[in-house]
Amino acid sequence: MHFARVRAFAAAVVVSVAVVASAQSGTVLKPADLQKLLPATVYYKGQSAPVQLRNSSGVKFADGYNVLAAMVDTSGYSSDVSAKYQAYFITEVTVKLGGQVLAAGIYGAGIAGGKFVLTDVGGHDVLTSPMATDDATKHPVPLQFISTGGGYRLYLGRQFVTLSR
Repeated sequence: MHFARVRAFAAAVVVSVAVVASAQSGTVLKPADLQKLLPATVYYKGQSAPVQLRNSSGVKFADGYNVLAAMVDTSGYSSDVSAKYQAYFITEVTVKLGGQVLAAGIYGAGIAGGKFVLTDVGGHDVLTSPMATDDATKHPVPLQFISTGGGYRLYLGRQFVTLSR
């Protein structure tokens, strides 16, 4: 009888690990995949800005939830706002970004003072994380997600921050 309980517990642990691994795995989305997912313009701090679809990327997790990011044209914003708002960041599920927990939501994203900064749509800081630099990147693009096997990197040029579930 004791052996049966141990086997049942072991089976439950294996199923739990498989569910967590499944939620972690996903597909990197390219700009063409995002045409139907991203709006043409986005709202941030009292204004709307056009999305640069060509500079967009995302992750679709195995459980169907998405994390999306796209550069935006911030030419109409003041220099203090555009200094840390270069991209729109949407997550449908809680993730870890730069090792910090980030709730589902819509955020402004950018680099300020060498750090990755996320703000709410009112421009208030939500998360700040150090960024690493990947000098091996031969042809950096303005924004992209790259799969690392156990998670993802969100690149803004050669600098990146890690993303995981």
